[in-house]
Amino acid sequence: MIFKIVIVCMLAFMVYNLFKALILMNKNDPNQPSMTKFIGRRLYLSVAIVLLILVGLLTGVITPNPRPY
Repeated sequence: MIFKIVIVCMLAFMVYNLFKALILMNKNDPNQPSMTKFIGRRLYLSVAIVLLILVGLLTGVITPNPRPY
């Protein structure tokens, strides 16, 4: 259960970084940090989430749904 909570929190943080980059893109303020910083965080988080899901599947922490047929 904790494994799934961690993945959901990482997904929420990824969405937060996406909207933070959107706000910075619309403001276009040179004193703010670059938009690519937040997009890069989002990319690293998505890679980490995919790897966590794969590790969870391989170790048996997460069980996939059975086939419908």
